Amino acid sequence: MLDVHRGRMTWRRLRVIIQHLPPESHTMTALRNATPADELERQAGEGEPEKGRWSQAEQLLAAVYDRLGRIEYALIAANTEKKRDRPNPPEPLRRPGAVPRKKKPAAMTEAAAETLFRLINGGAA
Repeated sequence: MLDVHRGRMTWRRLRVIIQHLPPESHTMTALRNATPADELERQAGEGEPEKGRWSQAEQLLAAVYDRLGRIEYALIAANTEKKRDRPNPPEPLRRPGAVPRKKKPAAMTEAAAETLFRLINGGAA
């Protein structure tokens, strides 16, 4: 909003405009390119894409990413003889407004169940 009394834009308004520029804008690209590598690495480790703004195109691209990952996983799993050699299923790409899914606890193996049974019934492991 322009300051009507002076005919100028306020610093606050300029900051708000810059903060809401799309990530692919020249200004945001220049700011990103000027960021030191160690700061970019820190931000990547602490990133929370689920708090960002995504366009419909980005949502669709994330859906393609997830489906391609599942196809790749299915191909590898179908061509791997032993279940233990199969990779874990891919995690979906985090979306804005969605909290990360909680991982399910691993199923207990037969040997672990037998050991637990013996321990509960007073036997030595």
